[in-house]
Amino acid sequence: MGAAMRRIQMGNALSAFGIGFTVPFLYVYVADVRGLGSSTAGLVLAVFAVAALVVLPFTGQAIDRRGPLPVLVGAALVASAGALVLGLSTGEPGVLAGAAVLGAGQAVMQPALATMIVWCSTPESRTRAFATQFFLANLGLGIGGLIGGLLVDASDPGSFVLLFSIESAMFLVLAGIALTVRLPRTPLIKDAVKAAPEQGGGLRTLLRHRAMVQLCVLGFVLFFACYGQFESGLAAYGVEAAGITPQVLGYALAANTAVIVLAQFLVLRFVERRRRSRVIAAVGVIWTVAWLVAGLAGLGHGSQAMATTAFITTYGLFGLGEAMLSPTVAPLVADLAPEQRIGQYNSAFALVKQLALAIGPAVGGPLGAALHGPYIVTFVLFSLAIVVLGLRLGGRLTAVQDQPSLAASRVVASGAPAREAAVGASG
Repeated sequence: MGAAMRRIQMGNALSAFGIGFTVPFLYVYVADVRGLGSSTAGLVLAVFAVAALVVLPFTGQAIDRRGPLPVLVGAALVASAGALVLGLSTGEPGVLAGAAVLGAGQAVMQPALATMIVWCSTPESRTRAFATQFFLANLGLGIGGLIGGLLVDASDPGSFVLLFSIESAMFLVLAGIALTVRLPRTPLIKDAVKAAPEQGGGLRTLLRHRAMVQLCVLGFVLFFACYGQFESGLAAYGVEAAGITPQVLGYALAANTAVIVLAQFLVLRFVERRRRSRVIAAVGVIWTVAWLVAGLAGLGHGSQAMATTAFITTYGLFGLGEAMLSPTVAPLVADLAPEQRIGQYNSAFALVKQLALAIGPAVGGPLGAALHGPYIVTFVLFSLAIVVLGLRLGGRLTAVQDQPSLAASRVVASGAPAREAAVGASG
């Protein structure tokens, strides 16, 4: 791992560490500590999603025109200001404004960081680079949440101001580290550039790229069926159908993070030498089992101990699938992108992710709380759809795109534009 990549990964980990300080406590902070009620707290969570959906359509073009570095620095500064405003606000207008600014900054940071990782990696090292990013992000979130839980006091608003101040400072640290990075030229997969449409620009180019469109559809299903259910539908199902307590839900989320942290690099050895499309299909199989186990927890009419064990196992199986996806899907987006449109492709995929995360809770929450059997059946079917979509995507990929370990003799230099050229280039 080169010096530039080490700095990018360090900044990624520290920003995740800062986010971990506030994410678990955001609802309690708005609803109870600031006394604004549950409806305002729910609105704050919605504002995060809306802000992301507003800024992401413009992010890719900015990254491709200016380069990912200035976009990342700007987004980190915006997110830092948003965190500080959110922590200091005592009324609804200030809290909502802070959430909008913070949500917009965090949303832009994702594709900018992903593009920097692409520029600093080769087709052969990209899988490991994205796996490392996912591992460090989860580790940072987990440690941040643990320390935040020790510092926070629901009776003391000042303790929450401290948490948001730490988050704000971590974004400033990310911006400072990013400014020290010198982005190198890096190879891309030649077949990826050839496989994408050569003419046209903007969204039209992406929509004519059938492999990327299929990957976006697959990505929506992945995020809708897993991440979009964690804190909404699946949690509601666990409480209502399986009698899961909030404490057990916390254990389940901890199990999910633990599996990711412990299994990431073991899983990486399995993933690196296999076809990406088949890895994605395997995740669909694992998540199908996970939903069936969740069904056993809530519909099996067994003991409470059995339900608790099954529910925690469900979250652990989701974590295993996430560990397999992190070195698979994000690098594939980069390898599908034409040379001058890496930022646009990363931003488009991030937009699809945000849509899934916005729609997933809205659909899954009521369904999981009230219609237990149909909820499980629905997401078993979604998981089986991941298997089908993954295998079908494989038919759209070149051999090197599907299995990057074959890329050693099939890469070209100058896969990313030089940093100087990126500053003035048009998207």
